[in-house]
Amino acid sequence: MRLRRPRRGSAPQPEPALLYRWDLDKTYLRSDFDSLRSLLRTAFEKAEDKVDVPGVAELIRSLKSAAERRGRAVTVQFISASPPQIGNAIRKKLALDGVPYDGIVFKDQLSNLKRGKLRNLREHVGFKLAELLRGRVDVPGDAREVLFGDDWESDSLIYSLYADVIAGRLAVDRLTPVLQRIRVDPHLVESIVALAGRAVVGDFVVRIFINLERRSPPGVFRLFGPRVVPTFNYFQTAAVLAVDGYLDAEDAARVGRALLDAAGYTPRRLANSLADLVRRAHLAPAAAEALATPLRAAGVLPAAAAHASRWQHALGALRRLRRRARAAAEPGASVAPLDYDAILDRLAARDAATAV
Repeated sequence: MRLRRPRRGSAPQPEPALLYRWDLDKTYLRSDFDSLRSLLRTAFEKAEDKVDVPGVAELIRSLKSAAERRGRAVTVQFISASPPQIGNAIRKKLALDGVPYDGIVFKDQLSNLKRGKLRNLREHVGFKLAELLRGRVDVPGDAREVLFGDDWESDSLIYSLYADVIAGRLAVDRLTPVLQRIRVDPHLVESIVALAGRAVVGDFVVRIFINLERRSPPGVFRLFGPRVVPTFNYFQTAAVLAVDGYLDAEDAARVGRALLDAAGYTPRRLANSLADLVRRAHLAPAAAEALATPLRAAGVLPAAAAHASRWQHALGALRRLRRRARAAAEPGASVAPLDYDAILDRLAARDAATAV
């Protein structure tokens, strides 16, 4: 692909703004709110008692600073299924971790309890989708979004629905049956439909990262297409973001070092994590090797000779999956329409198996 030469005397066009949106529970914090007892325990937990997922704070700081170094407008937002009553503790925790952010939205769980809507305590699709659409109104129309979630609250489904709605791939007449099948509160369905009508039409969600806190098999997410990247740790997330151009190699190194220093990782384990991304076709071999070189120099990965055979194994696996690798989408590339009926069937089968 040839790049156009700028016209003489014309100023370079600024890059679109960046919007990073994070789920808070089980993506940033290791929260537990799946029962009334755990919800109450979380409500009284102090900031210093809350535990963050290893590497996540370093990753958010790096994403913010990398954008600012390049003069690119950047916004960091959190969407939490926790009640607003714990907001002070959450904000204190973020301050303790030195995490920059621009806003937090909480779910009014206690209001659901008062109204007897117990099912809404665990049904987060409607709440999150409405908040994503509502938040889009307040950012520049061409802002690019990277979304971060986990494998506990159907974030891959929520984020994909949102991405397809604002891209114009999922019309309201197709969205409504999906929400009804999930049994989203009818009042929320009405709000979502109204918000969808105001959404900016554009393919602006470039990546969706799913933290495998529940250790779901990565293959479960293939129906969501290559835009969704399930990762076992935040070093993997940082590696993909570095190759995509949102981080520099030194930023990825800082995230890797956070895992080495505080989470019991070793350079060999991080090398295995990088090779895993190649095997699953989320990174091209050449891109992974280009990133690995400065990471070895920084001491985050072991010396190349010690792990040549591991890379050869990863490359061999990639060749066997060549067709899938060619289908991997570049950031900003068009995404094929998703089969939401098949996705919901898969999720229903997973939930049924979990309940047994």
